Amino acid sequence: MAIVKWTLDPVHSEIQFRIRHLMITNVTGSLPKYDVQVETQELDFMTATVMFTAETAAVTTSNDQRDQHLRSPDFFDVAKYPVLSFKATRYERVDDDSYELYGDLTIRDVTRNIKLDVEFGGVITDPWGNTRAGFTINGKINRKDFGLNWSAVTEAGGLVVGDEVRIHASLELIKQA
Repeated sequence: MAIVKWTLDPVHSEIQFRIRHLMITNVTGSLPKYDVQVETQELDFMTATVMFTAETAAVTTSNDQRDQHLRSPDFFDVAKYPVLSFKATRYERVDDDSYELYGDLTIRDVTRNIKLDVEFGGVITDPWGNTRAGFTINGKINRKDFGLNWSAVTEAGGLVVGDEVRIHASLELIKQA
């Protein structure tokens, strides 16, 4: 079987996260500087090796003060840990277009195995002759499992920042010749 390499189409892909703020609303952020390395046997994504990396210093929530706090030692500590990573370890088929993807997520110096829900959008040939594959990925982690422990409490006793982080990604990959 031939090994197929896939590269990320960054114009049609995004990585976002969402976390509760004051337990009444959500703050959404993104990791705009990232890379995904994927290899498959032929076009079978159940055989894929996947490695994802993101630059933690690029984290953005559209608020400079909050972004600086996220880059500080209270959270990502970007001076010490400039990259977070994910490496796929196994897949389970849920149905024709849905999968559970398990892998090792490393944030700071902590690695945990997590599960992500993957919706396979399919493989197509675009108008320029490129073969593309699309995926929607959702999951959640507890930030404290990765040493992101900063917290504050409101006067009423509520948390300023929730522990659960929801992850959402839309990825479009292009088959390499």
